[in-house]
Amino acid sequence: MQFNLLLSLMLVFPFYYSLHPLTMTLIMVLQTLLIALITSTMITSFWFAYILFLVFLGGMLVLFIYIASLASNEMFNPIMKPLLIIFSSIMLIIILNNLLLDSSLLYLIHNNSDMQNLNNYGTYSNESSYLVTKLYNTPTKILTLSLVIYLLLTLIIVVKITDIFSGPLRQQF
Repeated sequence: MQFNLLLSLMLVFPFYYSLHPLTMTLIMVLQTLLIALITSTMITSFWFAYILFLVFLGGMLVLFIYIASLASNEMFNPIMKPLLIIFSSIMLIIILNNLLLDSSLLYLIHNNSDMQNLNNYGTYSNESSYLVTKLYNTPTKILTLSLVIYLLLTLIIVVKITDIFSGPLRQQF
């Protein structure tokens, strides 16, 4: 789990330094794939991770088409200072590892009493109802609600940006 978090953080930092839409999209696809893999290891069913990956991939494809139409002729330049970026990423990850990922903090996160109570409910006859109950109860309901709000705002923004008559994707006559 800690390795997945470190890998996820290492994928975030090159995103800030990339300027080309193709590299940004590639980093976002890798980040989404990693989050889907982390989610699939936490839940016994892979369907939730699969659907999550497909939804985010569809949204990223729409954003990629929009950005590529705005910057269609931009030249692809590799990152100017890759050694500095790699060094700063590794140093930040080491600092975060030592400060934030203390063993007592991980113990509090993984041994939450609400989550332990949910894990002890092994009497469900249907695995899907158990997964839905685990997804929408106290320890994870804020994360789920945040994801729903994020997807709703992304949908509204994409619809407003790609308006046929007033957006930057309108046809020139």
